Amino acid sequence: MIKLNILNMEGFLQVVNSCKDAVNIIQPDGRKEDINKKYDIQRGLQNRYHENRGRLPLSLDIPNSKDYLRIVYYSIDER
Repeated sequence: MIKLNILNMEGFLQVVNSCKDAVNIIQPDGRKEDINKKYDIQRGLQNRYHENRGRLPLSLDIPNSKDYLRIVYYSIDER
């Protein structure tokens, strides 16, 4: 699991959608929900991001190690 504070939702979603396997958001009730190429869910995240004035904290579970590193590297270099 990784906790991120998303500051650039468009860039984050581009990286998520480039992943090979699931990228799961961990919901407050512990349920996991895949957001990779799930555009309805992504629209909801974008709405929350805008409601929070350009910031969105997320907890993610990323089973594929290459996908995990892709997202970690993006978050380090997030612009």
